[in-house]
Amino acid sequence: VASPELKRRMLAAMGFAVEDDKALATGLEAIAVRRWRRLIEPVAVIAAEAQPGSVTLSVAADWDGALSWTLTEEGGAVRRGRADSADLPVLERLAMAEGDRQALRLGIPADLPEGYHDLEVALDGSLPETGSCRLIVAPRRCWEPVDSVGADRVWGLGCQLYSLRSDRNWGVGNFSDLARLAKLAAPQGADVIGLNPLHALFPAEPKQCSPYSPASRDFLNILYIDVEAVPDFATSEAAKGLVADPSFQSRLAAARSSDLVDYPAVAGLMLPVLEAVFDAFRADASQARRAAFDAFRSEVGPPLGRFALFMALQEHFVAEGGLSMMDWRRWPEPFSRPDSDEVAAFAKAREARVEFHEYLQWIADEQLAAAAAKAGGAGMRIGLYRDLAVGVGPASAAAWAEGGALLPGVSIGAPPDLLNRVGQDWGLAPLDPAALRDTAYRPFVAALRANMRHAGALRIDHAMGLMHQYWVPQGLKADQGAYVTYPFDDMLRILALESRRQRCVVIGEDLGTVPAGFRDTMARAGILSYRVLPFERTEGDLFARPATYPEQALVTGSTHDLATLAGLWAGRDLHWRRTLSLYPDDTVRDTDASERIADRRRLVDALIDAGLWPADPPVDTEEMDFSPELMIAIQRFLAATPSRLHVVPLEDALGMEEQMNLPGTIDEFPNWRRKLSVGLEELFEEPGVAGLLTVLREER
Repeated sequence: VASPELKRRMLAAMGFAVEDDKALATGLEAIAVRRWRRLIEPVAVIAAEAQPGSVTLSVAADWDGALSWTLTEEGGAVRRGRADSADLPVLERLAMAEGDRQALRLGIPADLPEGYHDLEVALDGSLPETGSCRLIVAPRRCWEPVDSVGADRVWGLGCQLYSLRSDRNWGVGNFSDLARLAKLAAPQGADVIGLNPLHALFPAEPKQCSPYSPASRDFLNILYIDVEAVPDFATSEAAKGLVADPSFQSRLAAARSSDLVDYPAVAGLMLPVLEAVFDAFRADASQARRAAFDAFRSEVGPPLGRFALFMALQEHFVAEGGLSMMDWRRWPEPFSRPDSDEVAAFAKAREARVEFHEYLQWIADEQLAAAAAKAGGAGMRIGLYRDLAVGVGPASAAAWAEGGALLPGVSIGAPPDLLNRVGQDWGLAPLDPAALRDTAYRPFVAALRANMRHAGALRIDHAMGLMHQYWVPQGLKADQGAYVTYPFDDMLRILALESRRQRCVVIGEDLGTVPAGFRDTMARAGILSYRVLPFERTEGDLFARPATYPEQALVTGSTHDLATLAGLWAGRDLHWRRTLSLYPDDTVRDTDASERIADRRRLVDALIDAGLWPADPPVDTEEMDFSPELMIAIQRFLAATPSRLHVVPLEDALGMEEQMNLPGTIDEFPNWRRKLSVGLEELFEEPGVAGLLTVLREER
């Protein structure tokens, strides 16, 4: 329950005056009359199957005249029409101090194609007024597995891209490794490769490596570039000379052989070479290659320039003032917004450096596209499965570029749940729900398009955020937040529209505190649920039988935020929670320990019940070690579900104990740094992995 004081803090973050009851009343009135003070709302989402649609106009109560409208379709076709005030149904009236208003319904054509159209309305008469509205005509359901693979139940592998080891990469998995993984997995029967978010991070401070706290969700992490695969590398004698240097080779060998990704070391290897590669491109690129770069810049448009400009500014201020200048809110005031004269002057003076960051995005996009093509060419019917983070931090490139759309003073998180007993504060700046509508959902659409690019499926992290987000005001603990509602129906429709356009299956990560009816609503929109073995229980906390899993779901044994299956069995996550004091009290700690012992027994009982384990195990579960045989039995159990997608994380396939991320920690645990235990070329030769692939082919 949100206290009055908490509500005041939340409202203050949204820009309302809250110092006393009078100010609050004024704010409420402003909300109530906001739509009456403009001729037309900035956006209207129309159900494609329920046309003709309509929009609501707000006009003076004594307006008596005609209006003209112009509707420009996304494809360029233009329609025009007129209507008299007497022919427009009155929906509502409101008495206002500045003059009474009335709401009128204006019908729009019935055969609009799905997409984004622009409506302009102009009132004639003694009270002329104009307004515009983005009309979004959207379908009911997303692109679904049946559209990609028919009735088949398919499987794939989950890969934290940074974790891939190879003799080619420079200490972090890259897009060439991804292409190779797809080429190796597809002949085994895999139809999908699931990935961590590939979002752009912060080259000026490579230690900021969480893919769920990015610089931007609309651009790519340039550390995933395979430098030696860039065509311009072959033409750069300077770049090849840097790589051939014995000192470079020594550092490269150390970066490759380490068990944890050393992001500063990787960036230190990559960036100087990429700079030399870019110099070669500027000096010697063919006309065709330069045209391809220009086409990419034109396709992505002004957001690419703003992002590249931010990257250049950030590295400039960090070089001048140290890491505290990573946060653009510490920059000199004229540089805190992208439209200042000082920023324009910087962009002109550092044109080549800004172009360098645009170039890196082009190269990353080219290589991701090549990996996706490799997956499809090898026979994968879904291909790459990307991940969209909940949001970005207040010091991100997106926050700098978006202006007031992202709110300071509050952050997105989650209330206490099984994943974290004290709640979570993710440090992400929420989008203002009102600003979302004012911009016709532009930031949301941009994020969807960017992350469905080169993908056959997209996972929406913390999908409940489409309906409501849990905000935590600065200075309060994570369990002291409250929920803020978002325009759920509109956002689902837009998600369906982009999904069908990109032919991209959508998975909604619906773990944690799930509102009543949420999963049913998502299912009606054609969005797959995200079902993870430890959370699928029945009465008495028993593991649910495979047959009870929903068909419209992705099923998996673990996630990046959970213990691996081997770690779950060994209690490694409990060990870390104890060691790092992540329990609210000793009672919860002790309960978790005893429940984990019971869960080992319950899991084996579930396997016995499914006919996948001897009815009389050779040893008691308290003494039994996790083995490849147990891992394969668990994956066969999951493969037997009717769920359309089954994804096996590579960490589980290899029996690794340590998880990739421990929620509630930053530096206390090596989050987002752990590499796989074997190299990419040896992966499918591991006996346990070979046995697993046989099971997946048999069951799916």
